[in-house]
Amino acid sequence: MPHLQKLMISLTQTIRRFGWVVASLCVASLGSALALETKADYALMMDAQTGVVLFEKNADARMSPASMSKLMTVLMTFEALESGAVSPDDKFFVSDDAWKRGGAGSGGSTMFLNARSRVEVRNLLRGVIIQSGNDACIALAEGLAGSEPAFAQIMTERAHELGMVKSNFTNATGLPHPEHKTTPRDLALLARTLINDHSKYYPLFSERDFTWNKIRQTNRNPLLYANIGADGLKTGHTSESGYGLVASAEQNGRRLILVINGLDSKRARAREARKLMTYGFRNFQRDLLVEAGQEVAEFPVWHGDQDTVKVTTDRRFDIVTPRSGRRKMVATVTYEKPVLAPISKGDRLGVLKVTLPDLSSQEIDLVAAEDVGKGNAIGRAISSLVYLIVGD
Repeated sequence: MPHLQKLMISLTQTIRRFGWVVASLCVASLGSALALETKADYALMMDAQTGVVLFEKNADARMSPASMSKLMTVLMTFEALESGAVSPDDKFFVSDDAWKRGGAGSGGSTMFLNARSRVEVRNLLRGVIIQSGNDACIALAEGLAGSEPAFAQIMTERAHELGMVKSNFTNATGLPHPEHKTTPRDLALLARTLINDHSKYYPLFSERDFTWNKIRQTNRNPLLYANIGADGLKTGHTSESGYGLVASAEQNGRRLILVINGLDSKRARAREARKLMTYGFRNFQRDLLVEAGQEVAEFPVWHGDQDTVKVTTDRRFDIVTPRSGRRKMVATVTYEKPVLAPISKGDRLGVLKVTLPDLSSQEIDLVAAEDVGKGNAIGRAISSLVYLIVGD
């Protein structure tokens, strides 16, 4: 009966075809990768390309996101634009409700829209991203879904489709509501989606100011002015949530995503965000482990016209490692044994997983590098008998 076999391989004894990677990565000890702390109540830092989490604190705890949840409103608008449902020049009506709850007289963040005016979608987006306008959020919600409650329901459904399973949205603005909650991990996933899937519109997040109704407002993201490669995404603050930030920065081809929340001041938010982001760039790096198509191992084959099948990866496998040392890296090959013929090139046969202390595991599928046909009847009978007697 097939069973799971796990082969633990330290990279000093590793899969023989990893070549130079073995020699270059197996040095020193883990060192200072555990030294990071933050005053934020909630935090998560992620490598944007791989999704590997570099640091977390209460990352799966549900929290009030304040205006950081406006990123979901932005995503819904980006998707509507890219699907052709709306165009950037379409004008949405600013209702009395949008003006009353989000406009100049509301006392909250506002784009200073005029009631009963019509405003282009491209300008409403800037009003949300740069000015954090609650009025702009409500206008987008009503224009896209007919009402803000209907839009919030669609936001939640779309969030769950993206894997943001702990998120629930009751409005488009992030204004306090007991059921309006998300987590740092969900917000990081949302930011990664905005960055990786919406490159056409993502540059809006790096714009530093926007003027509407002759009122100029500056982007509140403190990292945009810190000269560390930051180009997004969104701040948040209410008395309930404290000060928070979803941020992203890129240096030398590496991009990090950071989520923090629960800080007690704008200054603390800026300080903690810069400290964490700087730490992430200085203490971690991304390494190529396996090239696309590089042979990784051979698996035993049952009932085949050959005894083994070569396995490879169908794409390059980059891993995130601490700069201070990688000696404790372990690679695990997992596959269902024995592999039963026939096998077609590209069939998924197993998984290569890399683990390092205090980092989330990193893995890639292993696929057949060749076809393996069924053996003849005599060969199949012999292989069955051998397997029953001695196993692998």
